[in-house]
Amino acid sequence: MTTEAPGVETPYFNPFDPDFRANPYPYYKRLYGRPPALVELFIPFALVARYADAAAIIHDHTHFSSKRPPTGVGFEPQNELFRDAATVLFSDPPDHTRLRRLVSRAFTPKRIKDLEPKIREITTTLLDEAATRGRFDAIADLATPLPVMVIAEMLGVPRADYARFKHWSDTIIERRNVPPGGTVPQEHRRAIADVRAFFADEIEKRRQNPTDDLIGVLVTAHEESESLSASELLAFVILLLLAGNETTTNLIGNGMLALGRNLAQLDLLRRDPARMPSAIEEMLRYDGPVQSTARHPNEEVELAGTVLKPGTMVIVMIAAANRDPAQFADPDRFDITRTPNEHLAFGDGIHYCLGAALARMEGAIAFGIALERFPRLRLAEPSTPITYKGSYFLRGIATLPMAIS
Repeated sequence: MTTEAPGVETPYFNPFDPDFRANPYPYYKRLYGRPPALVELFIPFALVARYADAAAIIHDHTHFSSKRPPTGVGFEPQNELFRDAATVLFSDPPDHTRLRRLVSRAFTPKRIKDLEPKIREITTTLLDEAATRGRFDAIADLATPLPVMVIAEMLGVPRADYARFKHWSDTIIERRNVPPGGTVPQEHRRAIADVRAFFADEIEKRRQNPTDDLIGVLVTAHEESESLSASELLAFVILLLLAGNETTTNLIGNGMLALGRNLAQLDLLRRDPARMPSAIEEMLRYDGPVQSTARHPNEEVELAGTVLKPGTMVIVMIAAANRDPAQFADPDRFDITRTPNEHLAFGDGIHYCLGAALARMEGAIAFGIALERFPRLRLAEPSTPITYKGSYFLRGIATLPMAIS
């Protein structure tokens, strides 16, 4: 519940409400032009939707912590999955500084550039298979398998395991839809156990027989006498699997939907492929793969007139900030020529997404080859309601049939 002044529309935030998850953007409008709103769900929440406020928080790691919340507040899946290990996503300096320095070798410009031919090969194969079948679901046939196969390539594990990877990823992420106090599905616990056992075994193999794939590089890496501990390495590889594949899947799926619903923009991109980089940025801004992230005040702090106390979960609504009319002209319009386009889809500051360059490249290749392979590509069922999977925080489509002839 919230306490609002007379005449101020009460905001609504419920990540467990299917209607809210399906289209949160109308709800965000109630949060613009006002200080962050304080609400009560199972703990105190602060809703941050304005671009300026969101940017201020994600740049201020001194006052706003990224550490995982304690158990008992509804976010136990993170604690079960990573246990006591720190990760680059859920840590603050100095731990974050050390971890990011060590795992950044996974995303060097050369390593990413070297993946480009393989990404093109995988994309072409997937689209050829769809053409042979005579039908194309943008999610099942491209957005889902491509990023998992790329992650498998990076990690040096068999691409054939991608179906298992995706099952584990989807099952773990879906757990975020269980309200606090709800029954945790046994399948969720099994997926966590399975993914931890799989990668623990892969790490041990590299210890016995060093390799030059990503797991092998991280196993043997040493920098100024520092290295990842066994638990940190396992946590990072699992995080890479989950965050690296799901967000790129959602970028491709959400972007394909945006193009399909805006045929003039689809036509423009088809006629002028050089606009692809700008188109990818607009996809990320307009309906990004990550709706929100969380921070926790280390001490009492005032933000734009709202006092945030320790124990408050600050929900930084990245997707809302990316449609803030104070920052973006005509923010609800999908425009692949938009410039400037300083969105926050990859975060910013010390937690700026490590895989941003890889996600952009995968997206550009996927859309480029799809538009070339299927010149008449369009939504097969424009009026059919869209079903979203995963959780509110990671926004992705379940299925998206496309017409290709």
